[in-house]
Amino acid sequence: MSKSIISADSHITEPPDCYTENIASKFRETAPYITEMDGLGDVFVIDGMPAPIPLGLVAAAGLDPKDIKADGVSFTDLHRSGWDPKARKADQERDGIAAEIIYPTVGMVLCNHPDVEYKQACMQAYNRWLQGYCEAADGRVFGLGQTAVTSVESAVHDLEQMQKMGFIGVMMPGEPGTEFDYDDPRFDALWEAAVGMDMPLSFHILTSRGSGLDANRGPKINAFLQIIRGCQDVMGMFIYAGVFDRHPKLKLVCAEADAGWVPHYMYRMDHAYEYHRYWMKAPPLERKPSEYFRENIAMTFQDDYVAFQCKDMVNVRRLMWASDFPHSDSTWPRSQQVLADQTANLTEQERDWVCHDNVAQWYGIEVH
Repeated sequence: MSKSIISADSHITEPPDCYTENIASKFRETAPYITEMDGLGDVFVIDGMPAPIPLGLVAAAGLDPKDIKADGVSFTDLHRSGWDPKARKADQERDGIAAEIIYPTVGMVLCNHPDVEYKQACMQAYNRWLQGYCEAADGRVFGLGQTAVTSVESAVHDLEQMQKMGFIGVMMPGEPGTEFDYDDPRFDALWEAAVGMDMPLSFHILTSRGSGLDANRGPKINAFLQIIRGCQDVMGMFIYAGVFDRHPKLKLVCAEADAGWVPHYMYRMDHAYEYHRYWMKAPPLERKPSEYFRENIAMTFQDDYVAFQCKDMVNVRRLMWASDFPHSDSTWPRSQQVLADQTANLTEQERDWVCHDNVAQWYGIEVH
């Protein structure tokens, strides 16, 4: 590769005071916090959620797979750069990464919180904390804000505030906090605002109801194979609902759901529209569903050999490689070897696109 590498999907580790010190006073007593629990080690406790969040998987990057565990881990055992911006550069350089697009960790779980007002307060607290983290990271991280989408009007305001705070996009919850879903035309004002501000909208795995690692049949590991379904459902909803006909410049990011499945998914979408749109009551579209996917949706992935092999069956300008640091699925600190092995069939131009240009142009950032 002739250009520096940007991770299109990396994460932070929310520190113990992320929410308690930044949340609105009304929610100070119930803000998410870290405590130690017998048998579980340190956990994040979120009021209104059925189970605490063990910290073992949130920063397991670099561990031997047989040493990865969910429980029995202390916050002090985690990668310091997950919460200390001054430590981030060293971990980036060890992995050969020039910059990262930043997603939350606990914030992913909060996307599924049943209390929309509480969820919004937590996300605003996170945005305040993340702003300081990004500002202190010497231009090597770029943050995505969070919103609970309590209403169309409030979400538009949230995007405006995020842009003022220096964020380059927004991580959306898999389901909005409104009584109607994202396919409803009442959301058009939000999509118009996102286009006007050039703020891509990211939908990350594990942020939709029923898409967690506890939603499985058979052995628990089977759940790993279904976590991309939430993202697929969102992408299909936007396409079939004609959102991109009304807003052709709207940018979506399908985050951490891999991309090797996309060629068949696009084919399947076209087949469904051609054969079944009448009896299944799909609205008329100006183009084939696959054409919207190719143009309006970018995919992030870290360890997806298949995605590189089928790059000619998708839009290679919408593939964005990521390291997923510091999570357990991360390629850190062996990203260079992973990329050398998996991009062997790409030209230098294609490698630069996937590892630098695509994400830089999608978000309008400059990284040297």
